[in-house]
Amino acid sequence: MNLTNPDYAKYALVQEMMQTIEVVKKFNPGRTRDIAGKIKASGRLLLTGEGSSRIMPAKNAIRKALTWGMDLSIFTDGSRQSAQYDLAKFAVFCASNSGRTKEIVVLAKKLAAMGNVKRFALTANKDTLLEKECTETFVLNCGWEQAVAATKSVIEQALFYESILWNIRGIDKSAELAKLPAQIEQALTLNISKDIIDLVKKAQTIYFAGYNDGVAEELTLKTNEITRRKSDFLEGTYAAHGIEEVMDKSDVVFVVDPIEEEIEKFQEVLVKGVGLTIVAIADRDTPFPTIKVPAAGEMNPYVFLCAGWNLLVEIGLAAGINLDKPERARKVGNEFVG
Repeated sequence: MNLTNPDYAKYALVQEMMQTIEVVKKFNPGRTRDIAGKIKASGRLLLTGEGSSRIMPAKNAIRKALTWGMDLSIFTDGSRQSAQYDLAKFAVFCASNSGRTKEIVVLAKKLAAMGNVKRFALTANKDTLLEKECTETFVLNCGWEQAVAATKSVIEQALFYESILWNIRGIDKSAELAKLPAQIEQALTLNISKDIIDLVKKAQTIYFAGYNDGVAEELTLKTNEITRRKSDFLEGTYAAHGIEEVMDKSDVVFVVDPIEEEIEKFQEVLVKGVGLTIVAIADRDTPFPTIKVPAAGEMNPYVFLCAGWNLLVEIGLAAGINLDKPERARKVGNEFVG
């Protein structure tokens, strides 16, 4: 994928994916220093929203917090389900790029009515309905996206949440952050084997498996939006616990950052049992055909996600799809009116 080729450059989706590089370069973790103190004092944080505004940003933060052994308790659920919880003691981040998503605006209104002053908004627009219902709003620097599928905003949202954790821990991630734009650029522009694209074109279903940190799940959603193909997210070893009964040998499973202890089981159940192909997205060689990205350590999820975007663009172009205009998917999934 590159912007020098008009076959790619004509799409806003590709342009916005490539703009992620500059978004990361300009990201300032100091922006979340003050809010980090408020969240630390609360001790409980809910990250909510719908679709891409929640999946990877929230789950990446949760995995990081648990891996680092932080005292902060972080949770995520969709807005409607979250509205059923007792959130009186929670700090709540409501994410909506448009600031008009009905489910999240309704939740913010409920929090306001119950007197929870720790309600914060993360949007890509100023002066929104959501901002009116929250005590403090943070506007992304990436700007509003023209393509239906969210891309650069997902990365900035995830960095925003993760930087809150950095500030709570009092750690400096500037060295890793400085390297990330080049690593993302490599992931976005690396060559995807034609053999892999040809396999996907024959697949009935495209599966993504891997950690429950939002990357594989977000790529599943993007597969639907960008390639118009059926896709499913297989968390952990889900792929080896029953779904193989309905898999077809023409299907493809993309495993993001395969866990070493699970590789043998996947080979036994999926490769030998079903007869399908597994492709890895990883920063190392694996026993599977591998889309290999530069190693970024704890920043790997961002690089894996961008490599997945690259893959999906290639699949979409090979299928002759207009990447910017899905037939049914909307930019604002369920807009608040009233």
